[in-house]
Amino acid sequence: MNLKPYIINSTKNISLPIGTILAVQKYSAKLNLASIFCKFKKKGIPIDKLIEALLSYKLTQNLSISKASEWINREGILKEFDLKSFEQRTLFRVLEIIGDNYEKVILDLQDNLISIYKFEHTDINMDWSSLILWGTKAPLGAYGYSRDHRPDKKQIMFGIAELANPINIPIGLTIQKGNMNDQEHFKKTFEQVQNIVRKNSLITFDKGGNSKTNLALVEASKMKYLSAKKLNKSTDKWIEDFDMITSELVSLDQEIYGVKYEFPNRNDYLYFSKPLYFEQIESRFRKINRQLNEAQELQISIEKNHKMPKKFQINNPLIDIQYEYQTRLKELDEKQAKSLLKNKIFNGREGFFMLTSSENLTLHEALRIYRKKDSVEKIMHSLKNEIEIKPLRVWSDKSIYGAILIGYIAQLIISLIRYDHEELKKTSTKFIKISLSNLTVTLEKIKNLRKRRIYSNFDWINELILLKRQGIG
Repeated sequence: MNLKPYIINSTKNISLPIGTILAVQKYSAKLNLASIFCKFKKKGIPIDKLIEALLSYKLTQNLSISKASEWINREGILKEFDLKSFEQRTLFRVLEIIGDNYEKVILDLQDNLISIYKFEHTDINMDWSSLILWGTKAPLGAYGYSRDHRPDKKQIMFGIAELANPINIPIGLTIQKGNMNDQEHFKKTFEQVQNIVRKNSLITFDKGGNSKTNLALVEASKMKYLSAKKLNKSTDKWIEDFDMITSELVSLDQEIYGVKYEFPNRNDYLYFSKPLYFEQIESRFRKINRQLNEAQELQISIEKNHKMPKKFQINNPLIDIQYEYQTRLKELDEKQAKSLLKNKIFNGREGFFMLTSSENLTLHEALRIYRKKDSVEKIMHSLKNEIEIKPLRVWSDKSIYGAILIGYIAQLIISLIRYDHEELKKTSTKFIKISLSNLTVTLEKIKNLRKRRIYSNFDWINELILLKRQGIG
């Protein structure tokens, strides 16, 4: 039996990722994005349609603004958004327009969200991170502590405020210069959400944003706080007196013990975690061995008059410097060297961590609520790695604001999808994006020049999000 090869005939049919487009249009209408953006550009191509197209691109291919222009200017895509063909610079102009007004946009989005959803609470989680900036022209870019482990690159800082569990929807976005620390950034993020947060709501954040000024700001606004607190010399006495026998067992399966310290205006919670203790001990021993190996490597180079290993050199042709290394290994054997490093690296705080709150919580409640703050960290991870707002490849401050705002709204849509559909509560951004972009429509050209729409690749996720309300079929 001879198998005949497939014969492929060329057609004029076009396939589009209709699932993503329909989801964006659905939530654009729900959030009334047209009313938010149209006041910034009233002439020419409708800005709300361009933004819907940009959001759809962000949740599908997401390569660059140049590529976005090519993607949107395809015949089928233009028709889906009721757009006419436009030049690439139009999208750059849109980014600058919305970037110039990004704070107004966030406030309008907040108002619309609160009025539409009537959320059951307004407890807030806040966190801050950095984004690498490619290019040097934007004044917003600066060198600072890089969460992306690229200290050689300029960066910008951004903060996210999220309505806490079980809502888990981003409600605030702040963008600041790349060298701003979290304590300074806290005020910007808090003030942005302050007007929508009800009195006595709980504001939860990590120790990076903790300062006396910030805690006082929360209390002055008639709200409560829960924050991690840095261990320091003032807490070493508590650690020294800590006894697992007399302390409270907070979590049996995680082997966490704690002691609560009550003060007139706050409560401090000192915890000891056995798993954390062993993890930190192991990490510190690795550091001891690493530093000992470096010293031994350097000592061998000194004794044998070899060129210094590259990691000890200053590799810059513009720097001419003579320097001399020496180690203490001549006067110490390996056991003594390790003992010296151990005394320097170990501080007695291994396994301990501390929370503080204006609310009178139990040890268990404080730990449970604080750990649920990881939901805002997941949003930031999603923004960076699944919505892919990094790295930033724009060159003006307005464009930076605009590019991050588009990413933020894309993430907001994904979070609202999870909130509206309990079944998707634990589904990652990645799988929601894939499911929506897999749902395609093929525009089949028929002889009489009419086009038939053929939908393909339904699955339980895109059916759940779209079928009931969109009437596809």
